[in-house]
Amino acid sequence: MNGIDMENPRGEIQRAIEAGELGWLLRTSGLLHGHFCPGLAMGVKAAARAVRELKARSSGMEDVVAIVETNNCFSDGVQFVTGCSFGNNALIYQDNGKTAVTLAKRTGEAVRVASRPDGVSLDEREPEAMALFQKVVARREGTEDDQKRLKEAWREVSLRMLDVPDEELFTIDRVTVELPAYARIFGNAYCSVCGERVMEPRARIKDGKPVCIPCSGQEYYQLAGDGISLVSPAR
Repeated sequence: MNGIDMENPRGEIQRAIEAGELGWLLRTSGLLHGHFCPGLAMGVKAAARAVRELKARSSGMEDVVAIVETNNCFSDGVQFVTGCSFGNNALIYQDNGKTAVTLAKRTGEAVRVASRPDGVSLDEREPEAMALFQKVVARREGTEDDQKRLKEAWREVSLRMLDVPDEELFTIDRVTVELPAYARIFGNAYCSVCGERVMEPRARIKDGKPVCIPCSGQEYYQLAGDGISLVSPAR
């Protein structure tokens, strides 16, 4: 990534997908995710397979849409490889808690790639790394040395996962989906309480004046680490 083609910024990524250069895709996706782990590797592999199966090329203009069913490391691999993100309105999040992605064209033609229910688990495949993960991440008991060892172990595990045949990790199905319409372009309003700009349809009216949702006193939902949570603003 010494230079970015301003006419086709995803050109190098697309080239790597078509060439099957999963190692390059994983290493480069670390720029987004911040570390290497099995979940990221799974996302990279699943997304690359879906792109190849669908013969899809995303320009970041909602021409290709990804539907992810989890909000963990897997989804970052999907976003990087497919080019579908929350920011370009081409990523749909279904809170199913499943390691799965459906990549769809506007025609409705789609491919769903999901973790195999009968696949070999990481506990069986990488018992030492998983024991360290449980100590450092799940129980938050690890020392700095443990954290360093996990980072190194996870990097090696993620690289090894790239060599596992897709069919051992995933089910891969051709499906048909109905996508929502292209995202609408809205004007802006300004909150009369905090003064911040807010997308017009998200503004509320309080005492006859526009306010943002947090300043309105209404409850609202937000994405948290373990899913979607309800926020009740202080009144």
